[in-house]
Amino acid sequence: MSRRLFGLFAITLIGGTLLAGSPASATTAPAVTVDFTGIVALSNCSGSVVKPAAASVNDPALVLSNGHCVKLMAAGEVIVDQSSTRTFSLLNAAGTGTLGTLRATRLAYATMTGTDVSLYRLNQTYAQIQQQFGSRALDLSATHPSAATDIKVVSGYWRRIYSCRIDAFVHTLRESSWTWRDSIRYTSASACQTIGGTSGSPIVDVATGRVVGVNNTSNENGQRCTLNNPCEVDQAGNITVRPGARYGQQTYQINACIGAGNTVNLTLPGCTLARP
Repeated sequence: MSRRLFGLFAITLIGGTLLAGSPASATTAPAVTVDFTGIVALSNCSGSVVKPAAASVNDPALVLSNGHCVKLMAAGEVIVDQSSTRTFSLLNAAGTGTLGTLRATRLAYATMTGTDVSLYRLNQTYAQIQQQFGSRALDLSATHPSAATDIKVVSGYWRRIYSCRIDAFVHTLRESSWTWRDSIRYTSASACQTIGGTSGSPIVDVATGRVVGVNNTSNENGQRCTLNNPCEVDQAGNITVRPGARYGQQTYQINACIGAGNTVNLTLPGCTLARP
């Protein structure tokens, strides 16, 4: 997982390895153009500016990435509303350059328990980012995605877009000491072979342009439930290893945990994110 998850940064620290669609018909809406709008690059990962369903354009903006892009967190560890000065390079729509630098004031939420996600709160609102950089946020889907959905994994770190489909949902994905629930497994298309540095990339539904997940890991060496080699565990406890499989974590559940002012409130009804 480390090489794939942290990119070149992790190689130094850990020294290891931690579609074209059919033409739209009269009854089928055309796919949304997915580019690098709203995509950011972190020092070691990828990310995106996301807008939860209930957020206002005048709320402080949020950047979505992985929990492990903050650090390799302990099982059960949860960070909420911690001071942060992290910066992000905001890409232009073509991915050929940067529009400027975004700055965090708080690490609103981060965990590797149940899911692998981080949310940074920025010092600018969505409206201010739009006005200064001419770039909009990506909408965060509030519904569970479906299998066979065409998706794109958009990496700000590598400025590369990976295209495939959702293959299935994994009851429990286990990697070393971490377990993630209802994970997204991608189809094995060659165009979807994500690499190190793509961690934190948004998984975008091609039909809607909304974010349905965040890319986070792959089984690199065919090992069983070890670092860099997640395994799948079904409801009966049976373990399956899929060498080369790529995975992401769903993000629709974040919406239920967003309160007034675009703050993370883990006590809200329906919020299922891990608590400290």
